[in-house]
Amino acid sequence: MAPPPDHTAPSGRRQAPPVDELVATGRAAGLAALGVAPAEPFERTRGDLEERKAAGLHGGMQFTYRNPARSTEPSRILDGAMALVVGAYGYRREAPEADSDAARPVARVARYAWEDHYARLRDGLDAVADVLRAGGWRAVVVADSNALVDREAAVRAGIGWYGKSSNVLLPGAGSWFVLGSVVTDAPLAPAAEPVEDGCGGCRRCLDGCPTGAIVAPGVVDARRCLAWLVQADGPFPVEWREALGDRIYGCDDCQEVCPPNRRRRGEPAAASPPDAEAEVDLLELLAASDDDLLARHGRWYIPRREPRYLRRNALVALANTATGDHPDVAATLTGCLRDDDPLVRAHAVWAARRLGREDLLAMMAPEDDPDVCEELARR
Repeated sequence: MAPPPDHTAPSGRRQAPPVDELVATGRAAGLAALGVAPAEPFERTRGDLEERKAAGLHGGMQFTYRNPARSTEPSRILDGAMALVVGAYGYRREAPEADSDAARPVARVARYAWEDHYARLRDGLDAVADVLRAGGWRAVVVADSNALVDREAAVRAGIGWYGKSSNVLLPGAGSWFVLGSVVTDAPLAPAAEPVEDGCGGCRRCLDGCPTGAIVAPGVVDARRCLAWLVQADGPFPVEWREALGDRIYGCDDCQEVCPPNRRRRGEPAAASPPDAEAEVDLLELLAASDDDLLARHGRWYIPRREPRYLRRNALVALANTATGDHPDVAATLTGCLRDDDPLVRAHAVWAARRLGREDLLAMMAPEDDPDVCEELARR
């Protein structure tokens, strides 16, 4: 194995590795794009987060909203931080071939959750961080955490621009990317100019959102966003249950209608690995144990790691996709109406009624849980 490059200047002082070297390392490790930004506070982003949180637009979401002063200050991650090396990992894939029985109801999984793309993103960022550490610099990898607003880092690093959906779009490549950063004390110079807005007058993401959650260009009301609602705790909001359709985790609608993403449909996409999961058998999910659900779907965000929320989402999707007279569907509903968990029973009531199986409700035991009683009383 070749020794690491020597970045010591003739004077004996350390020199930061060339940005080109870091970019080449990241690309060799699978990253689609890299850029460098100064590790200055994201003051405007902090103001936006605080303003939207005060208006309730976060919908209880903690991701980067928990402490805006922290998630917009890179030096909170690494004291003495000088630069951010920001990377993007592409997750545009061909859908795996469906292997489910056409007669059984299934639900869709958003593309970013078909497999663990963040693990591959971190691998690429770790390779970049290793180069920095080999030169004596400190480096911390941050991805998919409350510690940093990755999208703002990517825009500052010249990787892409904020689309009206609030996703970051890469020029010529669209928005099918996960983002992360290496925070370092190496004095790296920015490698690119900011990318100009490429959305123009287009508003397809705003008009295409099934719940109207994109309330203004770049502003999402999480209280209406299906991608957040499947991750939020409590009952699934009644007003958005039908809009959930056949989704079980995430929502890709704003990306599916985005012209830069649509233009790439004619280009070959990478094949999905055999274990990629683009859909879930709903009856199988509702029959699984807690341990089995966490083993299979544990990398998804599940409130407090409680599988009851997967069952909640599955019952809503079942109600939107199944046929009430299917014997396996009726048996599943009957079991859920008798479940020990009132959250499951409440959503089973809604599902049974939506599927025209009022007869199943008549067989329920006397109920005293307020949420279940509210569902029973709903018409």
